[in-house]
Amino acid sequence: MSSKAPNPIMRSAAWRISLWATLAFAIGTMLVFAMLHRFVANDIQRRSDAWLSGEVEVLGDVAQRTPKDRLYSRVVGEVAELASREVPDHQRSSGNENDAVFFLQAGDDGPAKLWVGSGDGSANLTAIRSTKVLADVPYDVQVKGFNVPFRVAAVRIADGSHIYLGLSERDELRVLRSLRVRFLTLWLAIVLLGFVIVFYATRRMLGHVREITEAASRIGQSDLSSRVPNARGNDEVSHLARTLNHMLDRIENTVHQLHTITDSLAHDLRSPLTAIRGKLETALSDEVRVDPIVSAIDELDRLTDFLNTSLDVAEAKADALRLSRTEIDLDELVRGMLDLYEPCMNDKGLEIQIRSAGSIKVLADAALLHRVIANLLDNELKHLPASCTVSLLLQADEDMAMLTVEDDGPGFDADVRRHLFERRVRGRESRGHGLGLAFVEAVVRVHGGSVTAANRDEGGARLSITLPSWKAAPKAGSHSLALAKG
Repeated sequence: MSSKAPNPIMRSAAWRISLWATLAFAIGTMLVFAMLHRFVANDIQRRSDAWLSGEVEVLGDVAQRTPKDRLYSRVVGEVAELASREVPDHQRSSGNENDAVFFLQAGDDGPAKLWVGSGDGSANLTAIRSTKVLADVPYDVQVKGFNVPFRVAAVRIADGSHIYLGLSERDELRVLRSLRVRFLTLWLAIVLLGFVIVFYATRRMLGHVREITEAASRIGQSDLSSRVPNARGNDEVSHLARTLNHMLDRIENTVHQLHTITDSLAHDLRSPLTAIRGKLETALSDEVRVDPIVSAIDELDRLTDFLNTSLDVAEAKADALRLSRTEIDLDELVRGMLDLYEPCMNDKGLEIQIRSAGSIKVLADAALLHRVIANLLDNELKHLPASCTVSLLLQADEDMAMLTVEDDGPGFDADVRRHLFERRVRGRESRGHGLGLAFVEAVVRVHGGSVTAANRDEGGARLSITLPSWKAAPKAGSHSLALAKG
């Protein structure tokens, strides 16, 4: 039993394209900012190190030149305080002028000889002595009680002690934090604006493609004169629209030529066949050579039927079959066809069983659907031996109507099982033209359905057909018909 999957909901690709484009832009700009941030941080630290190195050299020189008397601490301390005021962009955090800079003179051990800064300097000295550093290179020192580290430069003076000048990295981190906040704000605004611009442009472009797609989907075998709308401009979308319209022109011309050829062929062949049949019927009324004439009439009928079916199959294979779709009650149609075929099947000893779920509406061409079911029942009548049973099951769900026809006969020949729906394929004992199932498959396909055939495991054969249902058909819902033939 075959089924028809529901049509998926259309989702615009503009969201996906915009998201990927925005993501690529966002990652790219973030990488650029990371490099810029690193460059700015290195530059600020380089300037701070240059200031520290210069100032500590000056303080060391002052300490060496100042006499070691009672004024030594005052002179050196005032010079250190003057140096602390030269720190650019310095902001006090607690009202202390020297909370960002400290000056320390100490030996290799013992307490500090001179201290200028916030607190008593013991924590600073302890942190400096516990830090392994390279000579003459500023380094980071984390002092207990301070949230941010100090950048410290040192110089050794003649008396063996060291002059240490420390600069808090608080202002540097504040500048970098302000830079990050401003960048992230600007980055977020640019990313959102970029997404909106990309989405608008993509949505507009894909809108033209959607219009072309919807217009093309409305163009069927009964409306080949319609064309997709031409987009303005000379871009890829307008070129696609023009290309599709040129292709539709060629298809319309080809289908028109096919209709012309088939109509002409049918007219040219049917006329002489009808004339011959009329003459044979006239001769038959004279009761002269009755049997040959009856046989000739039967052959003409078979030839006419073969001609009509061949033309219909050719048009259906080319998607050029002209349909007149109407609402049809499948249950009523099948029961009516069984009433016609039941006497013949009973005469041959065939038993017919039918199970139906009730009224099931389909959207199809009534004449073609009659012929489809007639072909299926003809196959059962022609190929089944006596005492066989033909079972029909008609059921439906939301999107499908299902008709199953099974038998307990010999089934399909192994050599033709894979080619059942090809033209002029028939079993070894078949006397037909091999067009019955080809016609069934062609008609069902142009109605939007499908056909499958297989032998049953318990013996016999099964054929399945799907067609759009009345509820699922265009402008009326979706319909599906499944037919199983034995």
